[in-house]
Amino acid sequence: MSSIHDVARRCGVSTATVSRALRGLPNVSPRTRQLVQSAAAELGYVASPAAAGLSSGRNRAVAIVVPSMARWFTTEVVEGADRALRAEGYDAFLVGLEVGQNGRERLFTDSLLRKRADAVIALGIDFTPDERRELRSLALPAVVVGGPVAGVRTVGIDDVAAVRLAMGHLLALGHTRIAHVGGEDEWGMDLTVALLRRREWRAALERRGLPAPDDRFRSGGFLMPMAKRAALALLGGTERPTAVFAGSDEMAFGVLLAARDLGLRVPEDLSVVGIDDHAWSASFDLTTVRQDPEAQGGAAARMVLDELSGVPAQAPMQRSPVSLVVRGTTGPPG
Repeated sequence: MSSIHDVARRCGVSTATVSRALRGLPNVSPRTRQLVQSAAAELGYVASPAAAGLSSGRNRAVAIVVPSMARWFTTEVVEGADRALRAEGYDAFLVGLEVGQNGRERLFTDSLLRKRADAVIALGIDFTPDERRELRSLALPAVVVGGPVAGVRTVGIDDVAAVRLAMGHLLALGHTRIAHVGGEDEWGMDLTVALLRRREWRAALERRGLPAPDDRFRSGGFLMPMAKRAALALLGGTERPTAVFAGSDEMAFGVLLAARDLGLRVPEDLSVVGIDDHAWSASFDLTTVRQDPEAQGGAAARMVLDELSGVPAQAPMQRSPVSLVVRGTTGPPG
């Protein structure tokens, strides 16, 4: 049976170049790639992920650290990352981050990370300074999907641009009393994202000379039931907002359910806009700002795979595009 060394000798290149050419990685000229592929076909050589792992001293596995699998965003990112990793002969395994400080303190001393992982992808986690030091101590390629984390490469959206799309749409319709259901929680999960979106909601109103009182904000924890409770409190007062900007589609669903319970018509009595374009958003006829978390997961996987292959690291923040999707939950104030 032919080996990678046979292909390298036939082509007059290194085994590393053969590996890169057959895996479709950059920094290989088109001529060399074609030469290697032809030689591999002639010799009947098929790359073995297991053998590659043994020769490199790697496990060919990437840890994906998640705070929860209960969110649509998480499952989409994991699917995108897993697909990209499997295409390169890598496995993905999940490491659940306990929503409690003791669980977080054990995260980077976990033997799974230290003994099994070649790289780390983390979702929606705002690492503390101590956690960032522990992550660096692993000496593994690492990428965060979500809000920016100092010292760690990140894949995410431009949250300011996303909020400006959502708020600009509501303001253009004539709304002046716009409330916000945000997503911050107490354990530093998605806190940066939540604060950015809340800050830009306030800034969008202030730029128009409109009030943004504290009582028009409620935390929905990025969860539908909590957002519904928050919306019931927001919408039950005398000075009811005419629109709600929700920091995620799941929270927007909670707002819509609260409006239904209160007998409010959407969009005649209340307009609602979210961020995500969740798989259920079209069914809810929800106006939203679309992002593609599956593509973000794939991009994060390719970033760590490139680093494992010796490709120089790119920019610390990779932005994923967003776009406004107008459906039936927004209209002029009644």
